[in-house]
Amino acid sequence: MGVLRPFFVQKGLLDRKLFSREDEVEGDGMLGFLKDIFTFICRDCSHFRGYHPVADCVRENSANAVAAAKKTLCCILMVFLVSITMGPALARAADDAAQPDVSQQSAGTAAQATASNSQTLAIAAPNEIPGWPENSSVWGTPETVENSKTTNTITPTQIPGCCANSAPLPSWVPHLLGAQANYVLQGALPFHSPYSGPNSFSDVGGNREDLTQVYGVYLGSQLAPGLQLYIDSEMFKGDGLSKGTGLAGYVNGDVLRAGSNGLPNDPYIARFYLRYYYALGTETHKVAAGPDQLPGEEPIRRWEMKFGKLAAVDDFDLNRYANQNRWQFMNYDFLYNTSWDYAADTRGYSYGVVEALYEPSWRTVLGIYLEPNTQNGANFNFNNMNALGYNYEIDISPDSYGTVIRLLSFYNTGNMGNYDAALALAQQTGASIPNILAVEKPGGYEYGFGLNFEQPLADDGATGIFGRLGWNNGSDENWSYTECDENADIGAQICGVHWDRPLDRVGVAFGVDGLSGPHERYLAAGGIGMLLGDGKLSYGLEKAMETYYRYQAGRFVQVSPDFQLIQNPGYNKARGPVEVFGLRVRVYWLPL
Repeated sequence: MGVLRPFFVQKGLLDRKLFSREDEVEGDGMLGFLKDIFTFICRDCSHFRGYHPVADCVRENSANAVAAAKKTLCCILMVFLVSITMGPALARAADDAAQPDVSQQSAGTAAQATASNSQTLAIAAPNEIPGWPENSSVWGTPETVENSKTTNTITPTQIPGCCANSAPLPSWVPHLLGAQANYVLQGALPFHSPYSGPNSFSDVGGNREDLTQVYGVYLGSQLAPGLQLYIDSEMFKGDGLSKGTGLAGYVNGDVLRAGSNGLPNDPYIARFYLRYYYALGTETHKVAAGPDQLPGEEPIRRWEMKFGKLAAVDDFDLNRYANQNRWQFMNYDFLYNTSWDYAADTRGYSYGVVEALYEPSWRTVLGIYLEPNTQNGANFNFNNMNALGYNYEIDISPDSYGTVIRLLSFYNTGNMGNYDAALALAQQTGASIPNILAVEKPGGYEYGFGLNFEQPLADDGATGIFGRLGWNNGSDENWSYTECDENADIGAQICGVHWDRPLDRVGVAFGVDGLSGPHERYLAAGGIGMLLGDGKLSYGLEKAMETYYRYQAGRFVQVSPDFQLIQNPGYNKARGPVEVFGLRVRVYWLPL
């Protein structure tokens, strides 16, 4: 910390206490997150504190292959992070001590030395909003501001901790592509609730307010031309309001039902996949560094494939105005199509393969993913090829105004129960409440369609509107995302350039969710679903409204007050409306 402290002070990180000594002691903040990762991976390794070689770590528990693999990964991660963090700073300190002070040279001599010993590195122009590298699946679509046109450059000697004479690292060496911490504090006001059930949205006691925390570190490696490897590690803390249940359009996309499954608060690998692309033309475009995106030139016309642990929402149902709960809307209704029951574990990830064809005015993509073993589950059966989610989408950009239209279709199969079969079984056995789990069997299926559009209006696309429509057959149980069989939403984003805050954003959106007939009858009979179950039901469409203001507080901090209003929570006209106030704070880092 002593060597890097001047760099942190210059960047303002110590003022925000991200790397303060208090964080080191208490285990919070970014260093605390990294410590938690190492502790989780290496908790069985007696050499953890001594930083002993990988071979010693593996030999200690050679009889236990799993522990040995964890220990090896621990040592590799430590060596990598220490080298990329401390190595350049130590090298620069040594060079500074060995060379004369540049400030004593003439301005002309200093400029000549800088020019001869360094290669210029392009950084983002001021019109590129911090946190949105181009085409980044994790961090979203780039936005621009119309009155910022200049492009700046920076040399390695100007970068703290970078040595002017440093040789470039091989392309296969992993790059730290970003890190972030996202905090969401929400509270629900008391609302009308004449009765409730096991999965009702609740404002009682500890369910009335909640703080969630998500930390992420993102790595990438260029293994060969066109071949890349990405590894994302995350950690989630918090249960969410009402432990993530009671609403189709749930109010915090960070939760992803983790609270309802009792998952541990340990770090986990979110993504781990290979990406390969093959150029179909000579025209390229520049991409900036960011999570799941290595910097460089990529062909505009290309064929692309991904394989490994993925998130289906990285490649399907994208929308520049409503797709990222970390800095846009937080309600499920405005993140993805709620009728699209995409294959994923309770955290939102799965194992699969994706193929895409990119052309200047259109894109087509096919993805196949494993379905979890159980509804809203966290585990997969890699031998069960009868539990898969198939997704196909075509995106069209029909004009030069930035219009994008996306047509999505999906088909899921697995060990799903049928709502009508659960009602019939309850009638036959005289059970007072139907149980969908009792009729789960192989061969269940679910299919549906979605429409998604985005339309830029002004400010180089930073101001625009969006909308989604969705439908699924609704005969078998929803399996992974949320309980919804039909939906429609529309909204807008407005750029703050109009009040001299070009990096700020305002968002407002309205959404409606509905159920199929069998699904409605099942809940009305007292059935318990994946996220819903009031014990009975006076059916009505669930309606949601959300508005937020995103304030850019410096280069790497965003603060967003948020308000949501939900009518007929859980499709029940007898309960609600629900008012939820929230505050989101996002701290992130991107390479220059």
